[in-house]
Amino acid sequence: METMAMKFRKLLPLMLLLAVLQGCSTLGPARTVDGKVPLNKAITELTEDQLLDVWVELFNPGELPEDEDEAMGLSMDIREAEARYLPEQLRATMESTGYWGAVRVVPQDTSGGELLVRGTILESDGERLVLEIKALDATGREWFRRTYREEIEFAQYLRSGQDGREVFQSLYNTIANDLAEFRAQLDAAETTAIRRVAALRFAEDLAPDAFGGYLEANKGMYQVVRLPATDDSMYQRVLAIRDRDFMLIDTLNGHFDNFTREMAQPYTEWRKARSEEATALRELEREAMKRKLLGVAAILGAIAIEASNNGNNAGSSVLRDVMVLGGSYAIKTGFDKSSETGIHRDAIIELDESFSSEARPMVVEVEGEVHELTGSAEVQYARWRALLKRIYASETGLAGS
Repeated sequence: METMAMKFRKLLPLMLLLAVLQGCSTLGPARTVDGKVPLNKAITELTEDQLLDVWVELFNPGELPEDEDEAMGLSMDIREAEARYLPEQLRATMESTGYWGAVRVVPQDTSGGELLVRGTILESDGERLVLEIKALDATGREWFRRTYREEIEFAQYLRSGQDGREVFQSLYNTIANDLAEFRAQLDAAETTAIRRVAALRFAEDLAPDAFGGYLEANKGMYQVVRLPATDDSMYQRVLAIRDRDFMLIDTLNGHFDNFTREMAQPYTEWRKARSEEATALRELEREAMKRKLLGVAAILGAIAIEASNNGNNAGSSVLRDVMVLGGSYAIKTGFDKSSETGIHRDAIIELDESFSSEARPMVVEVEGEVHELTGSAEVQYARWRALLKRIYASETGLAGS
């Protein structure tokens, strides 16, 4: 007859497995980045007519995890900072490939780019970075919408500190490689069409009365109906104003660059420290669970001995008592270990508060004025676009809107 102890021994591996899996969460389909991914670069210099300008929007910060343990030490202050920091990392990566024209970071909902890259932060906790990336060109064609996921260990922070490499650089390389791969599938006519539509969409936004009939829009897709004459003075003014627009965006990029440089060190230290604390936390939780399970096994073993000997064997009684005491002690130390995890939780929360206090001034200070960078950038750019319309109206005598 199978004793209770025998049954417990059969269930013990399953209980240990559940303990390891406890707290893990599942994600939807994602392009998982594993190992060091090299960045694909153009072998030969591309001609100007083959290049597309890229606008990388400031990312959507997404939402924090609903689970308290997963959200521990995270904050929307950090996410807002990441929504400005991460696009800069992708911009710099794409710019170094040689496949693109100008690569700029722009405020959200900025129209007029030849290729627009949008991102949403789904997860970011120092050990995992999960981004949803959507790329679409000026014609409205969506190149792809993919989720990119990379997980790292604390040891990788130590190695990255030695070579100066961004710890999630492989994820950015993967995104840049995918974009370059799609671009390579375009022929010369498609590239030309994208560039023309981008310029005409800017013209239409600037002066809809004058350029409203050059494009046909159908369910978010744009195609050229007719082109302005090469000597059209009004269109030449539009192109000149568009160049001014690029200059303003370059000025904004200077602010984003400064923010990224100032944020790099505290952000890296925060991610590194949080990863170290999270690793220590998991080790304590595993050790606590192990001790509790061993304690329960000892007590059940003692019960089985008692049942099989009916308490008549003195040696068995001593063994039983030792197992009960030992099991109780193991369970107690297991709970003691569990209580230690609170120390690490507090440390992670303290890291969050420390980082947020450093990030806020960098986020809000723009040209000597205390404003949140995102809001200020968007407001500045919105006012600039309105000013461009007034400039065009004053130069042409036509209404700009």
